[in-house]
Amino acid sequence: MSVPRLSLRERLARRAGNGVAGTLLPGHGRRRISLIESFNYAVEGIIHVLRTHRNLRIHFAAAIAVLVAALSLGVDRIEMVVLFISITFVLVAEMINSAIEAAIDVATSSFDPLAKLAKDIAAGAVLIASVNAVVVGYLVFSGQVGEKASNVLERLRDAPARVTIIALILVVFLVIMTKALTGRGTPLRGGLPSGHAAVAFAAWMAVTQMLGPSEHRLLVSTIMFGVASLVAHTRIEAGIHSTLEVVYGGLLGAAVTLAVFQIFF
Repeated sequence: MSVPRLSLRERLARRAGNGVAGTLLPGHGRRRISLIESFNYAVEGIIHVLRTHRNLRIHFAAAIAVLVAALSLGVDRIEMVVLFISITFVLVAEMINSAIEAAIDVATSSFDPLAKLAKDIAAGAVLIASVNAVVVGYLVFSGQVGEKASNVLERLRDAPARVTIIALILVVFLVIMTKALTGRGTPLRGGLPSGHAAVAFAAWMAVTQMLGPSEHRLLVSTIMFGVASLVAHTRIEAGIHSTLEVVYGGLLGAAVTLAVFQIFF
């Protein structure tokens, strides 16, 4: 017979009932928690937030990707330290935000403007930390990535407009064909893949391929990628597409456009 899995709150409540949780002075009927137990509680808190909060999982995945990229590109020690500080800043802000939300939810069961304000302020702190991390990442990687990307984009800078039009038409055609095969959604709404994401990332790839050699090449491409990501995110937030459908659409649009540029130019 399998033992039912308890939630974090149930486990903490059971420990409190057994006189385990809480750091109290001697003589109050409960013992002090040991250093190992304190460490275990901290790790449990991290695991709980990772399991229950999508945003923190995204931040962790992004942090891993950034660190792998930093090691691959061979950034120096000072830049690596700055990256670590920025990553830690974002993760700590996100966890504090989660803790504040949980505390407010326990304290009140009805709508309270002050409770909403507290949550908004905590979310704002996460936003500031995230923007700071993006800026730091851009400053660290722009030089090295820009130099390597420049060599790849140099031979594609004079691509004619007709190649872009062909790529976009082909992307739309493949989106409609895929939806017809899967039998889900309409050409403009729902189903696999997301047509909006496909066209948005196709436009990003086309603009990136047509950029001339300049110091702003990486910046313009990054802005276009951000715009395409926002378009894709709105489809998920509106409940029109799943994350898989949006990711598939974005990859389809970018890959087809890149292939067209490689073949015809």
